[in-house]
Formats: sequence, C-alpha cells, structure tokens
Amino acid sequence: MDYPNDQAPGAPVRSGIPEHGRIPKYYAVKARLLSLIDGLEEGDTLPTERDLALRHEVSRETVRQALRELLLEGRLRRQGRGTVVAGPKLEQPLSLASYTEGVRRQGRRPGRNLIGLERFPCPAALAAEIEVEAGEPVWHMERVLLADDERVGLESTYVTVARVPALDTGFDPDSSFYAYLTEKLSLSFGDADERIETVLATPREALLIGTPPALPMLLLHRLSRDAEGRPLERVRTLFRGDRFSFRTHLGHARPH
Repeated sequence: MDYPNDQAPGAPVRSGIPEHGRIPKYYAVKARLLSLIDGLEEGDTLPTERDLALRHEVSRETVRQALRELLLEGRLRRQGRGTVVAGPKLEQPLSLASYTEGVRRQGRRPGRNLIGLERFPCPAALAAEIEVEAGEPVWHMERVLLADDERVGLESTYVTVARVPALDTGFDPDSSFYAYLTEKLSLSFGDADERIETVLATPREALLIGTPPALPMLLLHRLSRDAEGRPLERVRTLFRGDRFSFRTHLGHARPH
C-alpha cells in the first residue's frame, strides 16, 4: 500500500485507514496537522485555512474538516478569527474530591461564576432521589466552572435547606462547596454514585459555557451521601468534551 509522504505503518493516520485501504484526504491532512501541532507551543497560531490548503494541495473544505475534528478533540481552539494550539486536557479524578482540588493539582487556577441560587419546594422525582418528602425546601445552585478564567463546565447542585440553611448568606459561590460542607459545616462524605454520559449542550448551556451547541459534552450525575449513608447532595455537571478527561484507579476484583 502507498502511504502519503511521511505516513508509514504505525503512524497516526494508520488508525484512520478503512478496510478498502483508501485514506480519506481530510484524515491524511489531520495527521500532518498533528505532526505540526506537536512541534508548536500552547497558544501558537496555525496557518490560515487557505495556506494549509495550498501547502497540502487539497480543498479548503478538506482542511476545514480536519480542523473541525482537531477542535472537537481539544488539540486546537479558536481564538478571535484564528486557530491556536490548545493546552492539555484537564484530567479530573473520579473520586470524592472537589473540582477545585483536581484543577489545582494540574497547576491551573480554579474558579466559578454564580449563575443563580434559588430555594424551592422539592419536586417528587428529586425528593425520591435524595430521600426527603416532596415539597421540602431545597436549594438549587448553578455555577459556571472556570480554569484559569476559561469556561470549562456548568454545575447544578441540589441540597436540602435543612442540611445547609445559610447557603445564601454563609457561602462564597466562587469557592469549593465540598470544602464548605466539610470544613464549615463539619459534614462528612461517605460514598457516592456517579454516572457519566455524552450529550450535546442545550442552547442555553452552550451560551453559558461559551461553546458551539454541536460540541460534545461529558455529563456527570452524582448523588453523594454522608458518613451515615444519607443523601447529602445531588449534582449535575456538564464538562466540555474538548477540555476534559476523567481518570480512575481500578483494582483487581476479588473472587466471591
């Protein structure tokens, strides 16, 4: 089989070769762009679509398709009217730890912008999840998640007013809610159930996070419990699929 220019078996383009052996033009361009990106620094600007099309002797639409995939994968990002090299994805541990801790461990500065904090009677479906009576007062806090002032996610937290009575006056919404519960209210976390799925953001969510509606998102649902096993908080968090990955440690299961 003939490989385009510098591509050989084992090179990145190899995984894009379909069974019939013909490499899609855009994928060959994408592989060459990856080689270019590897030699650049975060924030460096890529050549224009026109220049890339001339360099690789393909149409601008072919270049555009390659760039779209690299943008979705988080290797590139838009800046103004140009395209620049993105930094590494934020790696968030799947554990009972706060977003703040995960971001700080990677040398980034965490932050949050409060979108809204409201108190309302708990609807029946949520009441069943957090094991309270329907109609009991609950808080809903919605915040945009930041990393070095870049918007990377959207978090919705539900907690009963009985457990956190002064949320509206005693909590700094730019800080860690996990730290507030454990350090200020002396509440201990026990365990949590967490589910992850891929979704597209709604138009409102995309506007708040500052992304195109077509960008894939990672949606985390978490129900946390205290040390006594009682539900403590219900959290729904959208993370940008191009800026986040998740990590967990798996041990060897013992036979029963």
